[in-house]
Amino acid sequence: MAGREQGDDRPVAGAFVRDVNLFAADPQRLAAFYSALFGFAEIEAVRSPVFRCLDAGGVRLGFNGPEAYALLDLSDRQAPKGTVGCYVTVELADDAAVDDAATRAVGLGATLIKPPCETYYNAWQCVLADPEDNVFRIQHQR
Repeated sequence: MAGREQGDDRPVAGAFVRDVNLFAADPQRLAAFYSALFGFAEIEAVRSPVFRCLDAGGVRLGFNGPEAYALLDLSDRQAPKGTVGCYVTVELADDAAVDDAATRAVGLGATLIKPPCETYYNAWQCVLADPEDNVFRIQHQR
């Protein structure tokens, strides 16, 4: 990057994470799952036949249909089902909210991978897979 030297750990002026996107076989269905679980509202202004996006509290959580692989020149990078390349962590207000959300997530079609527990980094956290097998975490950082 022009103007930055190796070892320069200062943030780039104005840089922030705006979007986190997941590939989905059915973007509408997967967006509905996360909206129902966390109450995230859809950002209808960016909706398309192959994309849905939710306002996740300052970060936009997007869901791209399979067509997006080709649109983004990523056709040769499609990961096999069950591969974990990255995951989303949703922060909640307290431990009880994590427990409740884990139960509701399973009721909405998620799979509980690791039940709520204390982590070594002082968070109450669980790990789940959404209805399309994307891994995500729900936690309360104490």
